[in-house]
Amino acid sequence: MNRKLILENGAVFEGKAFGSERECTGEVIFTTSMTGYQELLSDPSSCDYLMTMTYPLVGNYGINRDDFESLHPSVGGVIVKEHATYPSNFRSIMSLDEWLKEKDIPGIAGIDTRKLTRMLQKDGTLIGRITSMKREETDTIEELRAFQPSRDRVKKVSTKNAYHVPGSGKRLVLLDFGVKHSIVKSLIEREADIFVLPYDTSYEEVMTYHPDGIVLSNGPGNPEDVRESMKTVKSFIGKVPLFGIGLGFQLICLASGAKTMKMATGHHGTSHPVKDLRKNHVYMTSQNHAYTVARESLRSTSLEVTHIHVNDGTVEGVAHKTEPVFGVQFHPEASPGPRDMNDIFDSFITRMDAEKPTY
Repeated sequence: MNRKLILENGAVFEGKAFGSERECTGEVIFTTSMTGYQELLSDPSSCDYLMTMTYPLVGNYGINRDDFESLHPSVGGVIVKEHATYPSNFRSIMSLDEWLKEKDIPGIAGIDTRKLTRMLQKDGTLIGRITSMKREETDTIEELRAFQPSRDRVKKVSTKNAYHVPGSGKRLVLLDFGVKHSIVKSLIEREADIFVLPYDTSYEEVMTYHPDGIVLSNGPGNPEDVRESMKTVKSFIGKVPLFGIGLGFQLICLASGAKTMKMATGHHGTSHPVKDLRKNHVYMTSQNHAYTVARESLRSTSLEVTHIHVNDGTVEGVAHKTEPVFGVQFHPEASPGPRDMNDIFDSFITRMDAEKPTY
């Protein structure tokens, strides 16, 4: 069955349908990863995106039971040049097409993803719709131009109930803004005793767990959409060691008085080079975000820049000048992607050993 991708700038791409038969609308982005599509599509930070895969063949190693980053993927749709109908891998339990059908996620294949990516690089992120060939294009384009992306994406992907992941080490509260399973796994490997709480848990309730440290997870969308969490994060500073990843990093910056802004195309994928300014060393990282912290706005805060993106100079890490608080924009657990920065979890555990909470 044929279907098409319509964009708000008037461009139309015709291709073949796979995955769910329903139509979907959202921000069209592109990811530069050659592998790791299972992790990217199940990453809660991908919520509502229509994800374009720049690598031409997707699905060749199928879907396995181990590499999911969430139980209920929230990506809006998938756009590929070619999807593999018959995957080949010893871990594969189903094809990408079968999984997308099971999770009710639509896809479109057979379009010129290189042309689409160059268009997104030129025009920035565009609103698009994967729909049937019968859909009238002129009216659809007007609808897309008026479309406003959801502002409750964190609410969609955060856990609704607190849960405990027992361990024999440091007690951590992990505020779930859309946490990836691999982040929890990285903390489990360090024997942490983890309490995962909903994103909107109050400061007072968090402190009833008597944590040795607090982790603010990654998550989707605009950090300004969870303003209530900024006040909570601000209350943590100076009370307990604090570590933020992705959206959690952005919330630390906002709570400290900095500003964020939307990027033209964002950083989505693997092999993003990040420089550690303290070590004067470059590491390869995995990233999935559309907003960045305005570097100039950090000058009047108590934060200092620790990491920058080599390609565009955007802020990738900060640390508080006097308190045990730091965060990174990239995903240090490396799922998918390089493991260059995985030891940053060890740095947080070490910091907790040296600091005593003051609550």
